[in-house]
Amino acid sequence: SWIQLKTADKEGSIVKRRGLIEELNESIDARLVLSNKLNERQAELKEAIAEAEQAREQLQLDIANNSKAFGNLKSQLSAQQAKVEEAGLRRQRIHHELEELKRQIELEQENIAESRQRLQVALDSMEENIEARELLEHRREQHMRSQQESREKSRHDKDAAHAFALRQQTLQSQLQSTRETMDRMSSQVKRSQERIETLTSQIATSEEPVADMRLELESLLEKRLEVEQELAQAKAQVDANEHAIRGLEAERNSIQERSNQIREVLMQARLKSEGASVKQEAILEQLTDAKFNLEAVLNALPEEMDIAQCDTELERLANRIQRLGPINLAAIDEYAQQSERKVYLDKQNDDLERALTTLQNAIKKIDQETRARFKETFDKVNAGLQALFPRVFGGGHAYLDMTGEDLLDTGVAIMARPPGKRNSTIHLLSGGEKAMTAIALVFSIFQLNPSPFCMLDEVDAPLDDANVGRYANLVKEMSKSVQFIFITHNKITMEMANQLLGVTMHEPGVSRIVAVDIEEAAELAAM
Repeated sequence: SWIQLKTADKEGSIVKRRGLIEELNESIDARLVLSNKLNERQAELKEAIAEAEQAREQLQLDIANNSKAFGNLKSQLSAQQAKVEEAGLRRQRIHHELEELKRQIELEQENIAESRQRLQVALDSMEENIEARELLEHRREQHMRSQQESREKSRHDKDAAHAFALRQQTLQSQLQSTRETMDRMSSQVKRSQERIETLTSQIATSEEPVADMRLELESLLEKRLEVEQELAQAKAQVDANEHAIRGLEAERNSIQERSNQIREVLMQARLKSEGASVKQEAILEQLTDAKFNLEAVLNALPEEMDIAQCDTELERLANRIQRLGPINLAAIDEYAQQSERKVYLDKQNDDLERALTTLQNAIKKIDQETRARFKETFDKVNAGLQALFPRVFGGGHAYLDMTGEDLLDTGVAIMARPPGKRNSTIHLLSGGEKAMTAIALVFSIFQLNPSPFCMLDEVDAPLDDANVGRYANLVKEMSKSVQFIFITHNKITMEMANQLLGVTMHEPGVSRIVAVDIEEAAELAAM
């Protein structure tokens, strides 16, 4: 709706409105300026916020890195503290060891001082031992002369041993020649004996003995006597040579033993002489290094000084000084490591020994069981063979024999004696006898542990009719517990079969199987 105003009111209202509009425009401008400032401030704040976010992320990353670095530093600090503690312990150990070494050094210095005093006393009294030195030199010369005599005696013994060896070799050659002669004469005697036996046999069997054969026999007998005499002489010569050789060998062994003893004495004397020379040179070198005069030292030695005791004391001091050498600071740790490894290896060794004992017991048990079962099976098969062999051959005897004592490694031999023959191994039997023996052995095994079926391929080929009949009867008896499939060309064996399968070749290269039921064929024939 519209409100109608007066004119004056209209003019006043317009002025007011114009002023209001101006105020509003000013207010709008001010607000626009403020808005622009606020927008700028907002943009600045957004940038500040973005920068703050980046700074916050960087701070978080720095915090994480610092935390990680702090953890590493803490670990390093712990490790360093442990090292410091270990170093402190090692320092304490080293300190204790140094104190101990100081005490030992002080003791050694005291001992060295005492030794120096003793050495000084010995040097002061060495002059009194010149006569002892001359005596030692004299003994040394005697010892060298004794060595020279021993060398000459050893050389003489070597020459004698060589001569004995040559003589022994000669006698050995003579003995070999004599033995060959004896062998040759023995052969001649044997041939003569055979000839005499032949002639004697011919004379005994001949109705009209011939005179020249008798003469030859007498000649051979005389020759035999001569040869036997020569043989006896040769044997006597051989015995004499062997006796002489044994004497020479005994003498050679005695000379060799004496030579070895002399050589051993020479070696010991040489070693003593070399040791004395080396020791003398070392003493002279030590005296020279210490700037001592040899004659003054010898004159200062006491007359009753014990050299062995002095050597022992010097060696003891040298060993103690040597033991003060460089110290291995890691020896305790190495000892601990090696101790742990020793415990570990001892444990493994115990485990291995227990396992080895278990295995040995198991192997022993298996061997015992194997021996027992083999012996039981062997006895049963042997009993079956002894029972079946007379039935197969119609007499005789056969048995199994072990070739060794250990049941695990022994072999088995078949000993068979057919009727009318000697007891022998299966290798000396004929083909048919081998086949029959093998049949008896196989059937004795089947009696012990029968299998579902048994296949025989022309087993009866080398047998005659009588043995084929025994073989067929035995197969028929065994067929009650074992099915037999056999290949044969023998009619007697075919008559025993319940089912025949024949193989024919109606056309070249084409085989054909023909089956015949024996019972059905018999029924048809009866009709």
